[in-house]
Amino acid sequence: MRDIRPKRRVAALGSAGVLVTATLIAGAVAAPSASASAGARHGQDREARGAAIAAERAAKAGIDWQDCPGDWGLEKPIQCGWVTVPLDYAKPYGKQIKLAVDRIGNTGTAQERQGALVYNPGGPGGSGLRFPRRVVTKSAVWANAAKAYDFVGFDPRGVGHSAPISCMDPQEFVKAPKADPVPDTEADKLAQRKLAREYAEGCYERSGEMLPHMTTPNTVRDLDVIRAALGEKKLNYLGVSYGTYIGAVYGTMFPGHLRRMIVDSVVNPSRDKIWYQANLDQDVAFEGRWKDWEDWVAANDATFHLGTTRDAVQDKWLQLRATAKKNPIGGVVGPAELISFFQSAPYYDSTWIPIATVFSKYVAGDTQALVDAAAPDLTDTAGNISSENGNAVYTAVECTDAKWPTSWKKWDRDNTELNKNYPFMTWANAWMNLPCATWPVKQQTPVEVKTHKGLPQVLIVQSTRDAATPYEGAVELHNRFKGSRLITEKDAGSHGVTGLVNPCINQRVDDYLLNGKLDAADVTCTPHATPKP
Repeated sequence: MRDIRPKRRVAALGSAGVLVTATLIAGAVAAPSASASAGARHGQDREARGAAIAAERAAKAGIDWQDCPGDWGLEKPIQCGWVTVPLDYAKPYGKQIKLAVDRIGNTGTAQERQGALVYNPGGPGGSGLRFPRRVVTKSAVWANAAKAYDFVGFDPRGVGHSAPISCMDPQEFVKAPKADPVPDTEADKLAQRKLAREYAEGCYERSGEMLPHMTTPNTVRDLDVIRAALGEKKLNYLGVSYGTYIGAVYGTMFPGHLRRMIVDSVVNPSRDKIWYQANLDQDVAFEGRWKDWEDWVAANDATFHLGTTRDAVQDKWLQLRATAKKNPIGGVVGPAELISFFQSAPYYDSTWIPIATVFSKYVAGDTQALVDAAAPDLTDTAGNISSENGNAVYTAVECTDAKWPTSWKKWDRDNTELNKNYPFMTWANAWMNLPCATWPVKQQTPVEVKTHKGLPQVLIVQSTRDAATPYEGAVELHNRFKGSRLITEKDAGSHGVTGLVNPCINQRVDDYLLNGKLDAADVTCTPHATPKP
Protein backbone atom coordinates (compact mmCIF):
# COMPACT_ATOMS: atom_id res chain seq x y z
CA MET A 1 0.00 0.00 0.00
CA ARG A 2 1.18 3.49 -0.74
CA ASP A 3 0.77 5.88 2.12
CA ILE A 4 -0.13 9.13 0.49
CA ARG A 5 -3.40 10.77 -0.18
CA PRO A 6 -4.10 13.34 -2.86
CA LYS A 7 -6.66 16.04 -2.20
CA ARG A 8 -9.33 13.58 -3.28
CA ARG A 9 -9.23 9.80 -3.07
CA VAL A 10 -7.50 8.35 -6.12
CA ALA A 11 -7.91 4.68 -6.83
CA ALA A 12 -4.58 3.10 -7.61
CA LEU A 13 -4.19 -0.31 -9.10
CA GLY A 14 -2.11 -2.70 -7.09
CA SER A 15 0.46 -4.04 -9.46
CA ALA A 16 -1.09 -7.44 -9.54
CA GLY A 17 -4.45 -6.12 -10.57
CA VAL A 18 -5.75 -5.29 -7.10
CA LEU A 19 -7.35 -1.88 -6.92
CA VAL A 20 -5.83 -0.31 -3.83
CA THR A 21 -4.83 3.20 -2.92
CA ALA A 22 -1.34 2.17 -2.51
CA THR A 23 0.75 2.49 1.24
CA LEU A 24 4.26 1.56 1.78
CA ILE A 25 6.48 -0.96 2.21
CA ALA A 26 10.18 -5.48 2.43
CA GLY A 27 12.95 -7.88 2.82
CA ALA A 28 15.36 -9.09 5.41
CA VAL A 29 18.79 -8.52 3.93
CA ALA A 30 21.51 -11.13 4.00
CA ALA A 31 24.90 -9.91 5.22
CA PRO A 32 27.15 -9.20 2.22
CA SER A 33 30.54 -10.81 1.88
CA ALA A 34 33.68 -8.77 2.65
CA SER A 35 34.50 -8.23 -1.03
CA ALA A 36 30.90 -7.28 -1.78
CA SER A 37 31.01 -4.80 1.10
CA ALA A 38 34.20 -3.25 -0.25
CA GLY A 39 32.62 -2.94 -3.70
CA ALA A 40 29.50 -1.37 -2.23
CA ARG A 41 31.64 1.10 -0.26
CA HIS A 42 33.52 2.08 -3.39
CA GLY A 43 30.20 2.69 -5.18
CA GLN A 44 28.96 4.78 -2.24
CA ASP A 45 32.17 6.83 -2.27
CA ARG A 46 31.68 7.58 -5.98
CA GLU A 47 28.05 8.50 -5.36
CA ALA A 48 29.00 10.73 -2.41
CA ARG A 49 31.49 12.55 -4.63
CA GLY A 50 28.86 12.81 -7.36
CA ALA A 51 26.37 14.26 -4.90
CA ALA A 52 28.88 16.89 -3.78
CA ILE A 53 29.61 17.83 -7.41
CA ALA A 54 25.89 18.08 -8.21
CA ALA A 55 25.22 20.20 -5.10
CA GLU A 56 28.08 22.57 -5.96
CA ARG A 57 26.74 22.97 -9.49
CA ALA A 58 23.20 23.59 -8.18
CA ALA A 59 24.40 26.18 -5.67
CA LYS A 60 26.01 28.15 -8.54
CA ALA A 61 22.99 27.77 -10.83
CA GLY A 62 20.30 28.52 -8.25
CA ILE A 63 16.65 28.21 -9.31
CA ASP A 64 15.04 30.36 -11.99
CA TRP A 65 11.69 30.98 -10.27
CA GLN A 66 8.73 31.71 -12.54
CA ASP A 67 4.95 31.61 -12.34
CA CYS A 68 3.86 27.96 -12.29
CA PRO A 69 2.51 26.35 -15.47
CA GLY A 70 -1.26 26.86 -15.71
CA ASP A 71 -2.11 23.17 -15.63
CA TRP A 72 -0.17 22.48 -12.40
CA GLY A 73 -2.99 23.85 -10.22
CA LEU A 74 -0.64 26.10 -8.21
CA GLU A 75 -1.91 29.67 -8.00
CA LYS A 76 0.14 32.85 -7.54
CA PRO A 77 2.13 33.84 -5.58
CA ILE A 78 3.48 30.25 -5.63
CA GLN A 79 6.45 30.05 -8.01
CA CYS A 80 7.90 27.04 -9.79
CA GLY A 81 11.32 26.07 -11.08
CA TRP A 82 13.68 23.22 -11.88
CA VAL A 83 16.71 21.64 -10.25
CA THR A 84 19.02 19.49 -12.37
CA VAL A 85 20.45 16.28 -10.87
CA PRO A 86 22.39 13.31 -12.24
CA LEU A 87 20.33 10.22 -13.04
CA ASP A 88 23.27 8.20 -11.63
CA TYR A 89 25.30 9.93 -8.92
CA ALA A 90 28.25 7.65 -9.67
CA LYS A 91 28.34 9.47 -13.05
CA PRO A 92 27.71 13.11 -12.11
CA TYR A 93 28.59 14.34 -15.62
CA GLY A 94 26.41 11.74 -17.33
CA LYS A 95 22.68 11.88 -18.06
CA GLN A 96 20.82 14.57 -16.08
CA ILE A 97 17.16 14.80 -15.11
CA LYS A 98 15.15 17.83 -14.01
CA LEU A 99 13.20 17.93 -10.75
CA ALA A 100 10.15 20.19 -10.39
CA VAL A 101 10.21 22.42 -7.29
CA ASP A 102 7.91 25.15 -6.03
CA ARG A 103 7.90 27.70 -3.22
CA ILE A 104 6.04 30.47 -1.52
CA GLY A 105 8.00 33.11 0.42
CA ASN A 106 7.67 33.52 4.18
CA THR A 107 4.71 35.66 5.23
CA GLY A 108 6.60 37.52 7.97
CA THR A 109 9.31 40.14 7.77
CA ALA A 110 12.81 39.69 6.37
CA GLN A 111 14.05 39.64 9.98
CA GLU A 112 11.66 36.80 10.86
CA ARG A 113 12.75 34.61 7.96
CA GLN A 114 14.67 31.44 8.92
CA GLY A 115 15.11 29.91 5.47
CA ALA A 116 13.23 27.28 3.49
CA LEU A 117 11.17 24.40 4.91
CA VAL A 118 11.22 21.52 2.41
CA TYR A 119 8.42 18.97 2.47
CA ASN A 120 7.77 15.39 1.33
CA PRO A 121 4.31 13.82 1.86
CA GLY A 122 5.23 10.15 1.45
CA GLY A 123 4.56 7.39 -1.00
CA PRO A 124 6.94 6.45 -2.42
CA GLY A 125 5.30 8.32 -5.29
CA GLY A 126 3.83 11.37 -3.58
CA SER A 127 4.22 14.90 -4.92
CA GLY A 128 5.10 17.65 -2.46
CA LEU A 129 4.14 20.48 -4.81
CA ARG A 130 0.89 21.26 -2.98
CA PHE A 131 2.75 22.13 0.25
CA PRO A 132 3.01 25.89 -0.49
CA ARG A 133 -0.79 25.93 -0.87
CA ARG A 134 -0.99 25.66 2.93
CA VAL A 135 -0.06 29.33 2.91
CA VAL A 136 -2.44 30.27 0.06
CA THR A 137 -5.35 28.48 1.77
CA LYS A 138 -4.40 30.08 5.11
CA SER A 139 -3.98 26.83 7.05
CA ALA A 140 -4.17 27.94 10.69
CA VAL A 141 -1.99 25.06 11.90
CA TRP A 142 0.90 26.27 9.70
CA ALA A 143 0.41 30.04 10.00
CA ASN A 144 3.20 30.59 12.56
CA ALA A 145 5.75 28.46 10.67
CA ALA A 146 4.84 30.28 7.44
CA LYS A 147 5.93 33.60 8.96
CA ALA A 148 9.47 32.26 9.37
CA TYR A 149 9.91 29.90 6.43
CA ASP A 150 9.52 29.75 2.69
CA PHE A 151 7.41 26.62 2.08
CA VAL A 152 9.09 24.48 -0.58
CA GLY A 153 7.71 21.38 -2.28
CA PHE A 154 9.10 19.11 -4.97
CA ASP A 155 8.28 16.14 -7.16
CA PRO A 156 10.83 13.43 -6.32
CA ARG A 157 12.62 11.69 -9.19
CA GLY A 158 10.19 9.66 -11.29
CA VAL A 159 7.15 11.49 -9.88
CA GLY A 160 4.78 13.88 -11.65
CA HIS A 161 6.82 16.47 -13.53
CA SER A 162 10.24 15.08 -12.51
CA ALA A 163 11.18 12.60 -15.27
CA PRO A 164 7.99 10.57 -14.58
CA ILE A 165 8.11 6.81 -14.89
CA SER A 166 5.34 4.41 -15.92
CA CYS A 167 4.77 0.67 -15.76
CA MET A 168 1.55 0.23 -17.77
CA ASP A 169 -1.10 2.08 -19.73
CA PRO A 170 -2.89 4.38 -17.23
CA GLN A 171 -6.38 3.64 -18.56
CA GLU A 172 -5.75 -0.10 -18.25
CA PHE A 173 -4.33 0.51 -14.80
CA VAL A 174 -7.58 1.95 -13.42
CA LYS A 175 -10.00 -0.30 -15.31
CA ALA A 176 -12.53 -2.07 -13.10
CA PRO A 177 -13.63 -4.43 -11.75
CA LYS A 178 -10.41 -6.18 -10.77
CA ALA A 179 -10.25 -9.70 -9.40
CA ASP A 180 -11.01 -10.15 -5.71
CA PRO A 181 -7.62 -9.88 -3.99
CA VAL A 182 -8.52 -12.65 -1.52
CA PRO A 183 -7.86 -15.86 -3.47
CA ASP A 184 -10.33 -18.76 -3.35
CA THR A 185 -8.17 -21.20 -5.30
CA GLU A 186 -4.60 -21.88 -6.42
CA ALA A 187 -5.72 -20.72 -9.87
CA ASP A 188 -6.59 -17.30 -8.39
CA LYS A 189 -3.10 -17.06 -6.92
CA LEU A 190 -1.53 -18.10 -10.20
CA ALA A 191 -3.46 -15.38 -12.05
CA GLN A 192 -2.29 -12.72 -9.58
CA ARG A 193 1.30 -13.95 -9.80
CA LYS A 194 1.14 -13.63 -13.59
CA LEU A 195 -0.15 -10.06 -13.30
CA ALA A 196 2.62 -9.16 -10.84
CA ARG A 197 5.30 -10.59 -13.13
CA GLU A 198 3.85 -8.75 -16.14
CA TYR A 199 3.75 -5.53 -14.14
CA ALA A 200 7.45 -5.84 -13.24
CA GLU A 201 8.25 -6.49 -16.90
CA GLY A 202 6.16 -3.48 -17.89
CA CYS A 203 8.15 -1.26 -15.53
CA TYR A 204 11.36 -2.38 -17.23
CA GLU A 205 9.98 -2.00 -20.75
CA ARG A 206 8.58 1.49 -20.17
CA SER A 207 11.07 2.90 -17.63
CA GLY A 208 14.13 0.62 -17.70
CA GLU A 209 16.72 3.42 -17.80
CA MET A 210 15.35 4.97 -14.60
CA LEU A 211 14.65 1.82 -12.56
CA PRO A 212 18.17 1.09 -11.19
CA HIS A 213 18.34 4.69 -9.90
CA MET A 214 14.85 4.84 -8.31
CA THR A 215 16.04 4.47 -4.71
CA THR A 216 15.62 6.27 -1.40
CA PRO A 217 19.36 7.15 -1.19
CA ASN A 218 19.14 8.81 -4.62
CA THR A 219 16.06 10.78 -3.57
CA VAL A 220 18.03 11.83 -0.49
CA ARG A 221 20.93 12.98 -2.67
CA ASP A 222 18.41 14.89 -4.80
CA LEU A 223 17.10 16.54 -1.64
CA ASP A 224 20.59 17.73 -0.77
CA VAL A 225 21.03 19.15 -4.28
CA ILE A 226 17.70 20.99 -3.87
CA ARG A 227 18.99 22.40 -0.56
CA ALA A 228 22.05 23.72 -2.36
CA ALA A 229 20.00 25.13 -5.26
CA LEU A 230 17.83 27.01 -2.74
CA GLY A 231 21.00 28.66 -1.41
CA GLU A 232 20.51 27.04 2.00
CA LYS A 233 23.61 26.00 3.94
CA LYS A 234 21.47 23.65 6.04
CA LEU A 235 18.18 21.92 5.39
CA ASN A 236 14.93 22.39 7.31
CA TYR A 237 12.78 19.37 6.49
CA LEU A 238 9.29 18.07 7.17
CA GLY A 239 8.62 14.48 6.10
CA VAL A 240 5.39 12.53 6.54
CA SER A 241 4.99 8.75 6.14
CA TYR A 242 7.55 7.52 3.56
CA GLY A 243 8.90 11.09 3.79
CA THR A 244 10.12 10.10 7.26
CA TYR A 245 12.30 7.39 5.74
CA ILE A 246 13.73 9.97 3.33
CA GLY A 247 14.44 12.09 6.43
CA ALA A 248 15.99 9.20 8.36
CA VAL A 249 18.32 8.37 5.46
CA TYR A 250 19.14 12.08 4.90
CA GLY A 251 20.01 12.43 8.59
CA THR A 252 22.32 9.42 8.25
CA MET A 253 23.98 10.45 4.97
CA PHE A 254 24.10 14.24 5.46
CA PRO A 255 23.92 14.82 9.24
CA GLY A 256 25.92 18.05 9.08
CA HIS A 257 23.64 19.49 6.40
CA LEU A 258 20.55 19.43 8.65
CA ARG A 259 19.29 22.38 10.68
CA ARG A 260 15.86 21.16 11.82
CA MET A 261 13.87 18.07 10.94
CA ILE A 262 10.36 16.91 11.81
CA VAL A 263 9.30 13.37 10.90
CA ASP A 264 5.62 12.54 11.23
CA SER A 265 4.13 9.00 11.10
CA VAL A 266 7.35 7.09 10.88
CA VAL A 267 8.43 4.24 8.62
CA ASN A 268 10.41 1.72 10.66
CA PRO A 269 13.98 2.34 9.41
CA SER A 270 15.37 -1.04 10.49
CA ARG A 271 17.04 -2.90 7.63
CA ASP A 272 15.09 -5.97 8.69
CA LYS A 273 11.84 -4.12 7.94
CA ILE A 274 12.68 -2.40 4.64
CA TRP A 275 10.48 -3.34 2.84
CA TYR A 276 8.97 -6.85 2.97
CA GLN A 277 8.43 -7.11 6.71
CA ALA A 278 7.18 -3.52 6.95
CA ASN A 279 4.32 -4.40 4.63
CA LEU A 280 3.38 -7.43 6.71
CA ASP A 281 3.43 -5.26 9.85
CA GLN A 282 1.08 -2.86 8.09
CA ASP A 283 -1.50 -5.56 7.51
CA VAL A 284 -1.77 -6.13 11.27
CA ALA A 285 -2.02 -2.40 12.02
CA PHE A 286 -4.66 -1.84 9.33
CA GLU A 287 -6.90 -4.46 10.89
CA GLY A 288 -6.68 -2.70 14.27
CA ARG A 289 -7.53 0.70 12.86
CA TRP A 290 -10.36 -0.76 10.72
CA LYS A 291 -11.88 -2.03 13.97
CA ASP A 292 -11.49 1.44 15.52
CA TRP A 293 -13.53 2.86 12.65
CA GLU A 294 -16.19 0.17 13.00
CA ASP A 295 -16.46 0.98 16.73
CA TRP A 296 -16.97 4.64 15.84
CA VAL A 297 -19.62 3.78 13.22
CA ALA A 298 -21.42 1.63 15.79
CA ALA A 299 -21.28 4.43 18.36
CA ASN A 300 -22.92 6.70 15.77
CA ASP A 301 -25.64 4.24 14.74
CA ALA A 302 -28.28 6.97 15.15
CA THR A 303 -26.69 8.65 12.09
CA PHE A 304 -25.52 5.73 9.97
CA HIS A 305 -27.85 2.83 10.88
CA LEU A 306 -25.15 0.23 10.22
CA GLY A 307 -25.35 -1.54 13.58
CA THR A 308 -24.78 -0.76 17.25
CA THR A 309 -21.71 -3.03 17.67
CA ARG A 310 -18.46 -3.56 15.83
CA ASP A 311 -19.57 -7.10 14.90
CA ALA A 312 -22.81 -5.80 13.42
CA VAL A 313 -20.93 -3.25 11.27
CA GLN A 314 -18.46 -5.96 10.20
CA ASP A 315 -21.36 -8.21 9.17
CA LYS A 316 -22.69 -5.41 6.94
CA TRP A 317 -19.19 -5.01 5.44
CA LEU A 318 -18.92 -8.75 4.73
CA GLN A 319 -22.40 -8.74 3.15
CA LEU A 320 -21.40 -5.82 0.93
CA ARG A 321 -18.16 -7.57 -0.02
CA ALA A 322 -19.98 -10.83 -0.86
CA THR A 323 -22.58 -8.99 -2.96
CA ALA A 324 -19.88 -7.11 -4.90
CA LYS A 325 -17.94 -10.35 -5.46
CA LYS A 326 -21.00 -12.10 -6.90
CA ASN A 327 -22.15 -9.15 -9.01
CA PRO A 328 -19.95 -6.05 -9.09
CA ILE A 329 -22.04 -3.05 -8.05
CA GLY A 330 -22.91 -0.92 -11.05
CA GLY A 331 -20.89 -3.43 -13.05
CA VAL A 332 -17.63 -1.88 -11.83
CA VAL A 333 -17.29 -2.04 -8.03
CA GLY A 334 -16.07 -5.43 -6.85
CA PRO A 335 -14.17 -6.38 -3.66
CA ALA A 336 -10.92 -4.83 -4.93
CA GLU A 337 -12.58 -1.47 -5.58
CA LEU A 338 -14.34 -1.64 -2.20
CA ILE A 339 -11.00 -2.14 -0.43
CA SER A 340 -9.49 0.77 -2.34
CA PHE A 341 -12.30 3.04 -1.19
CA PHE A 342 -12.82 1.79 2.37
CA GLN A 343 -9.11 1.60 3.25
CA SER A 344 -9.05 5.40 3.53
CA ALA A 345 -10.94 4.99 6.83
CA PRO A 346 -8.03 3.26 8.60
CA TYR A 347 -5.70 5.86 7.08
CA TYR A 348 -7.40 9.15 7.90
CA ASP A 349 -10.05 10.18 10.42
CA SER A 350 -11.06 12.92 7.96
CA THR A 351 -12.61 10.22 5.76
CA TRP A 352 -14.64 8.54 8.52
CA ILE A 353 -17.84 10.51 7.93
CA PRO A 354 -17.79 10.46 4.10
CA ILE A 355 -17.08 6.72 3.96
CA ALA A 356 -19.69 5.83 6.59
CA THR A 357 -22.19 8.07 4.75
CA VAL A 358 -21.65 6.26 1.43
CA PHE A 359 -21.88 2.89 3.19
CA SER A 360 -25.07 3.96 4.96
CA LYS A 361 -26.65 5.14 1.70
CA TYR A 362 -25.83 1.84 0.03
CA VAL A 363 -27.45 -0.17 2.84
CA ALA A 364 -30.51 2.11 2.57
CA GLY A 365 -30.78 1.27 -1.14
CA ASP A 366 -28.73 4.00 -2.88
CA THR A 367 -26.08 2.12 -4.86
CA GLN A 368 -25.11 5.10 -7.03
CA ALA A 369 -23.31 6.89 -4.18
CA LEU A 370 -21.02 3.89 -3.80
CA VAL A 371 -20.39 3.61 -7.55
CA ASP A 372 -19.57 7.33 -7.74
CA ALA A 373 -17.18 7.03 -4.80
CA ALA A 374 -15.42 3.73 -5.53
CA ALA A 375 -15.41 3.28 -9.32
CA PRO A 376 -12.59 4.68 -11.46
CA ASP A 377 -13.36 7.67 -13.66
CA LEU A 378 -12.12 6.74 -17.13
CA THR A 379 -12.72 10.31 -18.37
CA ASP A 380 -10.19 11.67 -15.84
CA THR A 381 -7.15 10.89 -17.98
CA ALA A 382 -4.86 13.29 -16.08
CA GLY A 383 -5.87 11.77 -12.76
CA ASN A 384 -5.38 8.26 -14.10
CA ILE A 385 -1.92 9.13 -15.43
CA SER A 386 -1.07 10.49 -11.98
CA SER A 387 -2.44 7.36 -10.25
CA GLU A 388 -0.48 5.02 -12.49
CA ASN A 389 2.67 7.10 -12.08
CA GLY A 390 2.33 7.08 -8.28
CA ASN A 391 1.98 3.32 -8.21
CA ALA A 392 4.92 2.90 -10.61
CA VAL A 393 7.18 5.00 -8.35
CA TYR A 394 5.98 3.20 -5.23
CA THR A 395 6.84 -0.14 -6.82
CA ALA A 396 10.13 1.00 -8.32
CA VAL A 397 11.50 2.51 -5.10
CA GLU A 398 10.47 -0.28 -2.77
CA CYS A 399 11.54 -3.04 -5.15
CA THR A 400 14.92 -1.42 -5.90
CA ASP A 401 15.68 -0.24 -2.35
CA ALA A 402 16.05 -3.68 -0.81
CA LYS A 403 16.25 -7.43 -1.33
CA TRP A 404 12.83 -9.09 -1.46
CA PRO A 405 12.02 -12.80 -1.10
CA THR A 406 11.97 -14.50 -4.48
CA SER A 407 10.33 -17.68 -3.19
CA TRP A 408 6.57 -17.77 -3.85
CA LYS A 409 6.29 -20.34 -1.05
CA LYS A 410 7.42 -17.70 1.45
CA TRP A 411 4.98 -15.08 0.18
CA ASP A 412 2.16 -17.62 0.15
CA ARG A 413 2.91 -18.94 3.62
CA ASP A 414 3.33 -15.51 5.24
CA ASN A 415 0.21 -13.97 3.70
CA THR A 416 -2.02 -17.03 4.14
CA GLU A 417 -1.12 -17.07 7.82
CA LEU A 418 -1.64 -13.31 8.30
CA ASN A 419 -4.93 -13.33 6.42
CA LYS A 420 -6.49 -15.63 9.02
CA ASN A 421 -6.54 -12.88 11.65
CA TYR A 422 -5.96 -9.72 9.61
CA PRO A 423 -8.03 -10.16 6.45
CA PHE A 424 -8.89 -6.54 5.66
CA MET A 425 -5.72 -5.62 3.73
CA THR A 426 -3.38 -8.62 3.72
CA TRP A 427 -3.85 -10.11 0.25
CA ALA A 428 -4.44 -6.74 -1.45
CA ASN A 429 -1.12 -5.57 -0.05
CA ALA A 430 0.65 -8.80 -1.02
CA TRP A 431 -0.36 -8.57 -4.69
CA MET A 432 0.59 -4.92 -4.81
CA ASN A 433 4.13 -5.74 -3.69
CA LEU A 434 4.62 -9.04 -5.50
CA PRO A 435 6.36 -7.47 -8.56
CA CYS A 436 9.34 -7.10 -6.20
CA ALA A 437 9.74 -10.92 -6.23
CA THR A 438 10.60 -10.84 -9.96
CA TRP A 439 12.11 -7.35 -10.13
CA PRO A 440 14.24 -6.93 -13.29
CA VAL A 441 17.02 -4.71 -11.87
CA LYS A 442 19.53 -5.21 -9.07
CA GLN A 443 18.08 -4.75 -5.60
CA GLN A 444 20.13 -2.66 -3.16
CA THR A 445 20.99 -2.96 0.52
CA PRO A 446 19.20 -0.36 2.67
CA VAL A 447 21.18 2.32 4.50
CA GLU A 448 21.89 1.54 8.17
CA VAL A 449 20.10 4.50 9.77
CA LYS A 450 22.05 5.86 12.75
CA THR A 451 23.48 8.96 14.43
CA HIS A 452 26.62 10.51 12.98
CA LYS A 453 28.52 13.63 14.02
CA GLY A 454 26.63 16.84 13.35
CA LEU A 455 23.09 15.43 13.52
CA PRO A 456 20.85 18.00 15.24
CA GLN A 457 17.97 17.11 17.53
CA VAL A 458 15.14 15.65 15.47
CA LEU A 459 11.44 15.94 16.38
CA ILE A 460 9.44 12.71 15.88
CA VAL A 461 5.62 12.77 15.94
CA GLN A 462 3.47 9.64 15.89
CA SER A 463 0.00 8.36 16.80
CA THR A 464 -0.20 5.01 18.58
CA ARG A 465 -2.91 3.50 16.34
CA ASP A 466 -1.45 4.49 12.95
CA ALA A 467 -2.24 1.81 10.35
CA ALA A 468 0.15 2.73 7.56
CA THR A 469 3.23 3.27 9.73
CA PRO A 470 2.86 1.34 13.00
CA TYR A 471 4.00 3.07 16.19
CA GLU A 472 7.06 0.82 16.64
CA GLY A 473 8.68 2.62 13.69
CA ALA A 474 8.77 5.91 15.59
CA VAL A 475 10.31 4.19 18.63
CA GLU A 476 12.94 2.57 16.40
CA LEU A 477 13.97 5.87 14.79
CA HIS A 478 13.94 7.58 18.20
CA ASN A 479 16.40 4.97 19.47
CA ARG A 480 18.64 5.39 16.43
CA PHE A 481 18.75 9.21 16.42
CA LYS A 482 20.44 10.34 19.63
CA GLY A 483 18.94 13.43 21.22
CA SER A 484 15.69 13.10 19.26
CA ARG A 485 12.36 13.78 20.97
CA LEU A 486 9.23 11.72 20.48
CA ILE A 487 5.73 13.21 20.74
CA THR A 488 3.19 10.39 21.04
CA GLU A 489 -0.46 11.04 20.25
CA LYS A 490 -2.03 8.37 22.44
CA ASP A 491 -5.16 6.46 21.37
CA ALA A 492 -5.25 8.22 17.99
CA GLY A 493 -4.53 6.68 14.62
CA SER A 494 -4.78 9.22 11.84
CA HIS A 495 -1.86 8.95 9.44
CA GLY A 496 -0.09 12.30 9.38
CA VAL A 497 -0.40 14.06 12.72
CA THR A 498 1.23 17.47 12.30
CA GLY A 499 -1.49 18.79 9.97
CA LEU A 500 -4.30 18.07 12.46
CA VAL A 501 -5.61 20.41 15.15
CA ASN A 502 -4.12 19.26 18.44
CA PRO A 503 -2.66 22.16 20.46
CA CYS A 504 -0.43 19.80 22.47
CA ILE A 505 1.32 18.91 19.21
CA ASN A 506 0.86 22.10 17.16
CA GLN A 507 2.49 24.32 19.80
CA ARG A 508 5.51 22.03 20.10
CA VAL A 509 5.98 21.88 16.34
CA ASP A 510 5.90 25.68 16.20
CA ASP A 511 8.31 26.02 19.14
CA TYR A 512 10.78 23.66 17.46
CA LEU A 513 10.59 25.31 14.04
CA LEU A 514 10.60 28.89 15.33
CA ASN A 515 12.92 28.63 18.34
CA GLY A 516 14.73 25.29 17.97
CA LYS A 517 13.28 24.24 21.33
CA LEU A 518 12.34 20.71 22.33
CA ASP A 519 11.00 19.34 25.61
CA ALA A 520 13.53 17.97 28.07
CA ALA A 521 11.87 14.56 27.76
CA ASP A 522 9.44 12.76 25.45
CA VAL A 523 5.83 13.90 25.54
CA THR A 524 2.50 12.07 25.38
CA CYS A 525 -0.48 14.04 24.07
CA THR A 526 -4.17 13.19 24.31
CA PRO A 527 -5.80 12.46 20.92
CA HIS A 528 -7.17 15.10 18.57
CA ALA A 529 -10.95 15.35 18.38
CA THR A 530 -12.78 12.40 16.80
CA PRO A 531 -15.03 13.35 13.85
CA LYS A 532 -18.62 14.15 14.81
CA PRO A 533 -21.29 13.32 12.26
